[in-house]
Amino acid sequence: MRKTLLAALLGAMLLAPLHAQQAVQVPPAATAPSAPLPDDGIRTEATVVVTGEQPGPGLWLVRNGAHDLWILGTIKPLPTNMQWRTQQVDEVIANAQEVIYEPSLVVDSDIGKFRALMLLPSLVGVKNNPDGKRLDAVLSPTTYVRWSAFRDRFLDRDADKLRPMFAADALWKAAIKRSGMSDKDVAKAAVAAAVERHHPTVTLVKHTITVKDPKATIKQFKAAQIEDMVCLEGTLDRLGQDMETLRMRANAWAQGDVAAIRAMPLNDQYQACMEAITESGIGRSLGMADAMRRLQGEWLAKADAALSTNTTTFAVLPMRDMLEPGGYLERLRAKGYTVIAPDE
Repeated sequence: MRKTLLAALLGAMLLAPLHAQQAVQVPPAATAPSAPLPDDGIRTEATVVVTGEQPGPGLWLVRNGAHDLWILGTIKPLPTNMQWRTQQVDEVIANAQEVIYEPSLVVDSDIGKFRALMLLPSLVGVKNNPDGKRLDAVLSPTTYVRWSAFRDRFLDRDADKLRPMFAADALWKAAIKRSGMSDKDVAKAAVAAAVERHHPTVTLVKHTITVKDPKATIKQFKAAQIEDMVCLEGTLDRLGQDMETLRMRANAWAQGDVAAIRAMPLNDQYQACMEAITESGIGRSLGMADAMRRLQGEWLAKADAALSTNTTTFAVLPMRDMLEPGGYLERLRAKGYTVIAPDE
């Protein structure tokens, strides 16, 4: 259910079609300074992410008698210059009656193109701290010192005007790019290409929230108190302590090392950043929190139906949501299905 940090969730929530979203940009990444860098935990001599052709992680198999559900577990970020061999994905989809995509929350509105363009100035303001404040006035002194060290390495000082969640997003994108990784959804592209070739039934598990008054929603978001400090702090922790784990995990996915993926922590800052919106007053008023909780149940219902009727089904899920306690694989086992990992 996670998308590129907040880009999809917030972009949709703020109801701007593509033309409007393009106008709301993060500050450009600054050139790396020549002066000694702070001890921020990101090492250029750390594990190098893999390049070239790689096998990928293999597929989980969920079996109900003669009915098979194959699941691709996805991870972000992944190595930027990896070419993933997708033969297994293509072969399964070629024989599948159905492809089930990962759950998604969609926020839509009745806004037209002209009205979207009229709202562009407001959308730009949404990304900034209310009342023109900068991050030195919003963050605790300790957090601001940590933020400043990363900002000076990867961004520029204009990033200080961003709300913490948007500052976190800008920093995350710049840091992983510098580390040879990308949040690009390679799985989505590969699956879409196979679906186009083989034409199975496609099942989307999504919940759409329609907002009738985009202008009022934007105004409400600008003034809203959103607990997004934990989002920025979690991102700083991740980049300061876990960048090596991110590199190793990206390599493990690319090389098909499922045991290594299991052995690494799957915790990330995405959940905290998403909850800053979905659990806020404005998120709750739009029904986001309840919708996202319901999506897991809806996906499992689609999987149940597929395992009862299809000989072969293909599905996509985020690896974290699959492997975490109470996640999809645990719940599928609890239903009595046989679950076989790619390395078993």
